[in-house]
Amino acid sequence: MSYFKTAILLAGLTALFMGVGYLIGGAGGAVVALIIAAATNMFAYWNSDRMVLSMNGAHEIDARSAPDLVRLVAELAGRAQLPMPKVYVMDNPQPNAFATGRNPEHAAVAVTTGLLQMLSREEQAGVIAHELAHIKNHDTLIMTITATIAGAISMIAQFGMFFGGHRDNNGPGIIGSLAMMILAPLSATIVQMAISRTREYSADNMGARICGQPMWLASALVKIDNAAHQIPNMDAERSPATAHMFIINPLSGQGMDNLFSTHPSTQNRVNELQRLAGEMGSRGGPAMSPAHSSASPRGPWGGKQRGPWG
Repeated sequence: MSYFKTAILLAGLTALFMGVGYLIGGAGGAVVALIIAAATNMFAYWNSDRMVLSMNGAHEIDARSAPDLVRLVAELAGRAQLPMPKVYVMDNPQPNAFATGRNPEHAAVAVTTGLLQMLSREEQAGVIAHELAHIKNHDTLIMTITATIAGAISMIAQFGMFFGGHRDNNGPGIIGSLAMMILAPLSATIVQMAISRTREYSADNMGARICGQPMWLASALVKIDNAAHQIPNMDAERSPATAHMFIINPLSGQGMDNLFSTHPSTQNRVNELQRLAGEMGSRGGPAMSPAHSSASPRGPWGGKQRGPWG
């Protein structure tokens, strides 16, 4: 259902592009705008992993430096039938995480030290499973295509101010061009954000199935959302364009699934996970083994977890 909704939204975005492109720039202008936007976003698609990891101060870790974390990622990647992604840690007190990479073979999962300190192993499993779901769903590719079309719409709307229409039609005129310059990118952004929210719901659902316990992820989302309102993420504040990549918006929370929100409201996500937990419970679905858990969870570096567990 989520892929169907995403397809419908992408079709709407494409139709908006075609309509605006022909009205303002004509067929030729639309093609030029699409080519430029595609080139820009394909560069980002191939290089965004290194860029976003660098912007957020992430450093790669391995089984020697963080055995518990790497073991957890490997176990979940196996359950998801994915290649082992690279694992990164960000020295940041705000609990959060994101996944990046152009495909499952070139993927990375990054978590903050705050997440490793504040969340139990089960909650960490829920978060990492969510990020692996983004990788499995090829969400990086989907959002790149979305950004390409949205960028082309914005670009051609700007063209309209300078060229005022195409010789094959009368053009929208000065007032029409002004309105189109504002409304077209606005409409494209609304659709783009709707696709982003749809992919978050999809990753929640698949992530819960990967770890086998939807409430592990639900509990993690509540903790992260509460902390995000209290603990600033300075790296994200300096690079707000990467905010949509995190499991919870690191900049500021939203009270509802409003039109310009990159993420669904946390309460709505928890409600969906609770509903899924009821469905999975009635079917008796397999859960990830908590064999490595204990009453005193261990931290990612192999030592005793610091925080509310003592």
